[in-house]
Amino acid sequence: MLQRPPRQQYAALCYRFAKKTAQLEVLVATSRDTGRWVIPKGWPMKDKKAHQVAEREAYEEVGVKGKIEKEPLGFYHYRKTLDSGLKVPVRVQVHAMEVQDCLKNFPEKGSRRLEWVSCTEAAARVNEPELKSLFLHFAERMQANAHPVRVKAAG
Repeated sequence: MLQRPPRQQYAALCYRFAKKTAQLEVLVATSRDTGRWVIPKGWPMKDKKAHQVAEREAYEEVGVKGKIEKEPLGFYHYRKTLDSGLKVPVRVQVHAMEVQDCLKNFPEKGSRRLEWVSCTEAAARVNEPELKSLFLHFAERMQANAHPVRVKAAG
């Protein structure tokens, strides 16, 4: 049987640093159809670059705005069940987005459950093995880039 090439989607891995603890948190949401934990993602849009699509989906699906990275963080694959019942392979290109604003109103408000969790917790919740790995690698990357503030001694 012939295997079709995977369809392409673009996603945002939305993150912030908690105000009180300064711990890295990522945003996960339930899908509207099955209720499984996912990150905001969508199909390509005419006249929009990949990172712009990911940014738009983050706004529409989970109500966040922020600074999105143009370069992809990575990729994961899953099988999407279409309205017709057909299952198609999908390759998702993921872009990291530092959340600067959480909106009270957005297009899909009320149709998903949203939670800010650690990367480890997010990895435990999602089904896709490659997405689990992306969360864990993202945590490592952010840890490696964290530079402690050095205070010079007076004198």
